[in-house]
This record gives sequence, C-alpha cells and structure tokens, in this order.
Amino acid sequence: MKRRELLKGAAVAAFASALPQARAAALDELRLDYAYYSPLSLVLRRFGWLEDALKADGTKVKWVFSAGSNRALEYLSGNSIDLGSSAGLAALLSKANGNPIRTVYVGSRPEWTGLLVAKDSPIRTVAELRGKKVAATKGTDPYLFLLRTLREFKVPKSEVEIVHLQHPDGRAALEQGKVDAWAGLDPHMAASELDAGSRFLYRNVGYNTYNFLSAREAFLAEHPQVVAKVITAYEKARAWTLANLSDAAKILAEEAKVSVPVALLQVKLRTDFSNPLPSAEHVNALRAAAPILREEALVKPGTDLDKTVAALIDTGFAKSVIGGKAA
Repeated sequence: MKRRELLKGAAVAAFASALPQARAAALDELRLDYAYYSPLSLVLRRFGWLEDALKADGTKVKWVFSAGSNRALEYLSGNSIDLGSSAGLAALLSKANGNPIRTVYVGSRPEWTGLLVAKDSPIRTVAELRGKKVAATKGTDPYLFLLRTLREFKVPKSEVEIVHLQHPDGRAALEQGKVDAWAGLDPHMAASELDAGSRFLYRNVGYNTYNFLSAREAFLAEHPQVVAKVITAYEKARAWTLANLSDAAKILAEEAKVSVPVALLQVKLRTDFSNPLPSAEHVNALRAAAPILREEALVKPGTDLDKTVAALIDTGFAKSVIGGKAA
C-alpha cells in the first residue's frame, strides 16, 4: 500500500512539474459545484470528505449549487467555481465556444434525459411534434438530446417551438399543459414519470453523454495537487455509492426533495458509476456526438471539433491519481 501511495504521489508531482505555470501556491478556498444530476457530488458534500482532506492545508470548501450543465459551465467560465460537473456534450460545446476547461474525471454514465409527454397526451411519435411546443434547457444534455432526436426523425427544428426553461420549470410546464413535450433531466424527469404519469416519447441511451467533472485550466495549472485531492475524494464517494446505492438514493431524495422511489430510479436503474477515468471511450463518444454542434450552428464555422475534444478530455491526470484502483 505504501509503495502504491508513493507511486501515486510521484505521478501527481510529475504531472504538476510538466505544467509550465504550475506552482505550489496556497489556496484559501476551493469552489466547486454540487447538483442533483451528479449523485456523487451530493454524497461528497454530505459526508465532508473533501473538507477533511483539505483541512491540514488550511483550504476551505465552498459548495455552489448547479441547476443544470449550463449553470455549471457558466460558473466555470465566469471564474465563480474551480471545478464543475456537467454533461459531456455540453462541456464540449462550452469548450468550443471559448470556455477554458479540461475534464479530469467522469462521475457516471447516466441515462438522465429523454423526451417526455404528459400522461394523457395524444402524441405518439416524434414526427407529431411538428407545430408543437417543446421545453428544454439550452446548453444542456436534454437540449442537445432534443436536437439530435429531431434530426434523427427528420423534423426540422424550425417546425418546433423550443421553449427555453430550466429543468424544474420544464417539468411544471409539461404537467400544466403549457408545452406539448419536454426534454427532461433526472431527478425531475423520474419524478414526472412516477408522480405525474408522464411517459417517454423517445429515449436513447446513446444520446445521453457522460457526467464530466471539469476544472478551469488555470486552476489545474496552479493547483494540480488540490485537483488530485478532489478526484481522490470523488473516488471515495463513488466507492461508497456503489456499496450503498439505496443510501445514496436517500441522500438524493433529501437534497432534491423527491421521493425515494424517484431517487432510486435515477441512482440505481439509470446511472452507471463503473468507469471514472477519462479515456478513449469518452473521446470517441464525444466525437460521434459532435456533428450536431456544427449542424445546428452552435459553434463557429470551421471549428475543429476533434481537436476540441482532445483539448477537453484529459486522459492522464485522473489515471495518475487513482490508476488501476478504479473499478
């Protein structure tokens, strides 16, 4: 065990020395987000493991709530947080549009979004959305899921009225009949299913991208040891969650104010926590999904998305920290 820890420390130190701007600067406060779509962040915040890990350094931890990927990425771009969790494709979109971030850890592989209609809706196919109102949160996985779905079923975006609402408001709009469909996000989506009888119009696990934990590039360069401690703490939360899925669901239920069955649907049945290491799997998934960003003119013409993917996903840092211990 001691040898493994020494090797881990040496790897982190080597990574830090490879960064030209790296320096052993003191950090008074670490700012990171927590979100209902990121169960590991809720577990980590609940038990205070990160606070414990940074206490000896005199670093305090400030938790900032993210209502959606768009908020987390805005906070990163505006230097309001140092690390934030978001959907993979949303992170790529943000990176392509100038947000200087790098993904250093993968919280999960969720099926957290789908296209829902109300319980009594007569709509049965995606094609029937022509001329209808669909709620979605711009800049998030559900929004990009909606765009990919419309393209798959050859429904022009111009023939659908997309109503831009935050996730909880989108749920309310669907259940109140103010929109005809909603690109939802768990746990709000699961709650609408179980509590209001909303049903999937279309679901596709392949159109759900990963839960990425990304850091500001400047922060990663200045405080690689702190980022390493964050990843180590996330790994502790992941191991605990895998061993205590029902208890993790209870934490989500309490935080998001949803029922335990709703939380269990999200945590136990629709979230895969098995692969935390950014790797070729994530690079390839984003490269396959990236064309929607260009096709919908969400990035500047001529943007090299393959290069952007490579610049976003750091496949080495987490491996140097947790190595083969991830399982």
